[in-house]
Amino acid sequence: MRYALLLAAATLGLSLSAAATQPDGVAESGDTRRRDAAEAVFAQVRSDPLAPTIAPRGHDVTIVVFSDYQCGYCRRFNPTLDALMAEDRKLRVVYRDWPILGGGSGPAARAAIAASFQGRHLPFHRALLAQPGRIDAAKIRAAADAAGVDWKRLERDQLRRKADIDALLARTNGHARTLGLSGTPGLLVGSQIIPGMVDLPTLRRAVARARAPR
Repeated sequence: MRYALLLAAATLGLSLSAAATQPDGVAESGDTRRRDAAEAVFAQVRSDPLAPTIAPRGHDVTIVVFSDYQCGYCRRFNPTLDALMAEDRKLRVVYRDWPILGGGSGPAARAAIAASFQGRHLPFHRALLAQPGRIDAAKIRAAADAAGVDWKRLERDQLRRKADIDALLARTNGHARTLGLSGTPGLLVGSQIIPGMVDLPTLRRAVARARAPR
């Protein structure tokens, strides 16, 4: 049953990924059975207890962001997401670190997740994305300092919670593959899969579509 569910979601994800190149940048499936099956997977993607999440009171749309701190497109997209979050106070945002570019991607992702244990994920996330070029240990430390992260606690939390962090990264990788994503950034807006970077008007339209009654 689980295999069939994931297969249905993967099929849906691939069809949406292809359709997302249409002018408005978003798409949905009209196949009710596949959509219902995919919704079960989407619920898992949106609701991981360890994934860093911004959840304002009264939120009505969830955006899940798959990103890598060495991804140039992720750096360019982040101000777009921040702008939308500033203007729309009913957005819940789930950050899914997906370190697929090698090098410092994995250490940066692990540090970012660990920063959430001291309530500093979002400033650290932004500081990491502000680092130019390839991410290395020095840039991770510089971002932590800029974000007001307690470095000693960060190191302890990464060791103490290593199994939890690794399991979260494995779940995120599985979800990204199931959704048909092949790179970063990747977005899940409501039930809409958007592969790649989009501009602010496109992101607004995706949120409006997610809010529209079915």
